[in-house]
Amino acid sequence: MNEPDLGSWIGRQQAACDVVSHRQIATLAAILDSDAHGTLAQCGHWTLAPAIARADDIGADGHERLGRFLPPVGQARRMWAGSAIRFHRPISAGMEVQRQSTVHAVRRTVGASGPLVFVEIDHAYRSAGEPLVSELQTIVYVSGQPAGGRADTGSGAADNWPMQRGVTPDAVMLFRYSAATFNGHRIHYDRPYALSEGYGGLVVHGPLVATLLADLVARHHGADALGDFSFRAASPAIAGETIRLVGQTEADHVALRAETADGRLVATAWGLLRR
Repeated sequence: MNEPDLGSWIGRQQAACDVVSHRQIATLAAILDSDAHGTLAQCGHWTLAPAIARADDIGADGHERLGRFLPPVGQARRMWAGSAIRFHRPISAGMEVQRQSTVHAVRRTVGASGPLVFVEIDHAYRSAGEPLVSELQTIVYVSGQPAGGRADTGSGAADNWPMQRGVTPDAVMLFRYSAATFNGHRIHYDRPYALSEGYGGLVVHGPLVATLLADLVARHHGADALGDFSFRAASPAIAGETIRLVGQTEADHVALRAETADGRLVATAWGLLRR
């Protein structure tokens, strides 16, 4: 059977718009168990202008069917692998936001779990023609079982990092974040389905972990402190597991980690503070 020409999807675009409300700002702050500061928490752009597919266009996993905006890669599982983000200016209530998304690259490779397809998407968020957020997102499609991860030898070095917070995401937190981002992926709220994909339980959203790490920076450096932020997922976090969020700042650079209580690395992130 011939594989589809995935390269033909490069350059495909999708657009949406939204108006930022006080409720959206307060909702995300409540999910993070943080105080609202009058602007949307950084990484909160994922709650704005989401892709909204009709019920007939939803696949078995709860996402929009492949072959529409995203290429028909054929792999069984989708994971958000990471993003590189630039925050141009804060997002406040009343802003009309336009999102323009463009398929930037598609590539096939083979990893330890089997064939992989990486899809990179450029997202541009603007208001009144001015940039708000620029993001290069990487999605990976995997045909094998999810990697469980292992204890990371670098975790001990982070024990004395000054920024520390423990969070235990539960099913309610995951449900609320799915609702805030209009994310229908069943691994986040349908436990039998998550188990059928080989996970140990409900999966904590990768972008939720990223938002918690950005929130850790806000708790120490103030709201909208980050100018640049990059995030890379290492292994899935499961609802009920306590995630240790840690970070340190040197000059205007921030290093961040999310890991489980037994030292398994969930994600790494790094940022640049605004000057």
